[in-house]
Amino acid sequence: MTARATLALGTAPLGNLFTPITDEQAHATVTAAWHQGIRAFDTAPHYGLGLAERRLGTALRAHPRDTFTLSTKVGRRLEPADGTDGTPATGLDHGFAVPATHRRVWDFTADGVRRTLESSLERLGLDRVDTVYLHDADDHAEQAFREGYPALEKLRSEGVVGAIGAGMNQSAMLTRFVRDTDIDVVLCAGRYTLLDQSALTDLLPAALERGVDVVIGGAFNSGLLADPRPGSTYDYAPAPLALLDRALRLKAAAERNGTTLRAAALAFCAAHPAVTGVLVGARSAAEAEDCAEQFRTTVPASFWRELRREGLLTAALPEAPS
Repeated sequence: MTARATLALGTAPLGNLFTPITDEQAHATVTAAWHQGIRAFDTAPHYGLGLAERRLGTALRAHPRDTFTLSTKVGRRLEPADGTDGTPATGLDHGFAVPATHRRVWDFTADGVRRTLESSLERLGLDRVDTVYLHDADDHAEQAFREGYPALEKLRSEGVVGAIGAGMNQSAMLTRFVRDTDIDVVLCAGRYTLLDQSALTDLLPAALERGVDVVIGGAFNSGLLADPRPGSTYDYAPAPLALLDRALRLKAAAERNGTTLRAAALAFCAAHPAVTGVLVGARSAAEAEDCAEQFRTTVPASFWRELRREGLLTAALPEAPS
């Protein structure tokens, strides 16, 4: 199967996900991705309380605006945190190592959507974004569908944004967006990978039927499929032992077939016909370069055959690379 998906850079690590990086490291990461031919970038206010947006915007302003595509998200509005000394009590603020100078406020109202997008543009220092996603609306479905989505639809009709969508770590509500709205794209994180193919039962068939683009995030399931070892993370938490064992078996199969688990994880996501983009995060120039190199790697058919033979990939899975 020939993949038609492109590789995009996710910027949660640029917002100091788990551990801090410097402005210089962030800039070098984006620059390395650019030199590797990556021209699609994704960010969000949530990532480091706007830090990722500021860092990404600074790096991208070196390039003409029509030479790259950029997406950000709405649903978490940032407000100044009155009375704080600027230091998160736990050392991490919602997983990000940043001073708690602001707080996140869930807001999928029409006014909140516009205000959040305006603030993102200010942080980015750019005049527009290409795609806006409703971000993690899991516990705010009614407001997201009733107010947030119509607000994005209006922004699209006004030409403020080119495409609208929703981004989540689940497939069920994304499938509802595909079936019940006129969105252009969904960002599905972690639910179509070598370890979790749950999006195959609902989202991916619906997207194909409706002609909605799918971007797959979390191809490495937040780290486990990049470097499976004790202490690796899965969905931003320590990986359960059963999944760690499965990932290690996948890695061993990759090595037996002359490839890497990272290349296989990316190739698997990219091969589905509904998928138009694969989103990977990087926190250094070396990681960005490696992701691009792995994405370009052809994974041998013998690897996929071994996975089916060993029960590591469902034999009946029609969209699996062949």
